[in-house]
Amino acid sequence: MERDDVIEYSLDAHHSEEQGVILRKTIWKVTLILTIITAVEVTLGAFIKQSSDYWQIIKWLFIILTLVKAAYIVLSFMHLGEERKGLRYVILVPYFIFALYIIFILLYEGSAIAETLTQHAS
Repeated sequence: MERDDVIEYSLDAHHSEEQGVILRKTIWKVTLILTIITAVEVTLGAFIKQSSDYWQIIKWLFIILTLVKAAYIVLSFMHLGEERKGLRYVILVPYFIFALYIIFILLYEGSAIAETLTQHAS
């Protein structure tokens, strides 16, 4: 008995082999870029000690690379990269502003808490 409630999307694909090749290249490109960024983050985190002089720079680099990865994921997987530049900015700029605001609050409150703890510890 054949079910009529299951839709087979692969049978409904209407693209040529050339378009399939382009899609597969795009998928590999996205995978490679995200893998490289992640590998850089992991390598920096694994080999640079938190007590080193560079750790403050590394933390900011982690934040920047994470925001870049998130924006690239939105552009790629949500097909925002294929939209007009104005629409991309309307979606990505508030995201970056909100992310920077959250980072500012975390750093500001974190330093206030650390200051309070050191005052009470003495």
